[in-house]
Amino acid sequence: MKFEWQYQDAEGCVLRNFLRRHKLSRSQLTKIKFAGGTILVNGQEAHTNAQLVQNDVVTVYLAPEVAVEHVIPVKGDLKVVFEDDHFLVVDKPAFVASLPAPNHPHNTMANFVKQYLIDQNAESQAVHVVTRLDRDTSGLMMFTKHGFAHSLLDKQLQSKELQKTYVAIASGDMRLDYPQHAWIDRPIKRSDDFYMRRVVGVGGKRSLTEYWQEAHGTDATLVKLKLLTGRTHQIRVHFASLRHPLIGDNLYGVADDLLPRQALHCRELTFYHPFEERYVTVQSELPADFQAVMNQRHLAFPAGELNKI
Repeated sequence: MKFEWQYQDAEGCVLRNFLRRHKLSRSQLTKIKFAGGTILVNGQEAHTNAQLVQNDVVTVYLAPEVAVEHVIPVKGDLKVVFEDDHFLVVDKPAFVASLPAPNHPHNTMANFVKQYLIDQNAESQAVHVVTRLDRDTSGLMMFTKHGFAHSLLDKQLQSKELQKTYVAIASGDMRLDYPQHAWIDRPIKRSDDFYMRRVVGVGGKRSLTEYWQEAHGTDATLVKLKLLTGRTHQIRVHFASLRHPLIGDNLYGVADDLLPRQALHCRELTFYHPFEERYVTVQSELPADFQAVMNQRHLAFPAGELNKI
């Protein structure tokens, strides 16, 4: 992967500092030096302590990446929502895991993306997962196509500059108990009785979810959500703790005949594109099973932003 910048300041600058301005970390510079990358100034190989002058052209070739062997490429029906040389956003269906695990080693989004990169003859075929979803949650997942982009998006995750917006269908009419817009600030920990289950309780990690009640129907509430922390099953646990578990969530609520999974969908993702210096927002259409439950419960998006889906 090649990057090129021109140094334009009148005052001189050490090459290392210039590269750090462009967000190349110390570890990435080390990989470039020792793992096959190259740094050029005006077409000539240079050390990072070189002195730059105005109009110097700096070219960086990242070190080649080695794809991990345990992620086996698998042909899948991959729905690409956004793609360029650096980023890949896909629409994950329900019942597909994000990453390989002992109980689902092959048919995961990571496997599908690896095969996709191979089919595209991508420069790097290493799979970099930025955001992931529970197996039964549908919606947008983000990958990067090289480690440099991954490190920049990781920083956006930490600073909350990368934003994910979810929609969910909670059981019951939340207007009777809670305000239209609020934050759920309740600690989450692992349950003592089942390793897969999380619960709200003393001693848990602080967990913060922002929600908006968008519509109300037959014993159900359509909510828009943002995660301000990233705990396992956070949205599901928080709404179960409010006594309004998500419809279809048989781990934290009650199974639903029409929806054999929790009614939770990641419908929008916004990130800052560091190489084009602009914000990118992508959206996902609601899957048919989610829409069917909305129709059954007489729920509809109000006029406004969510109605654009």
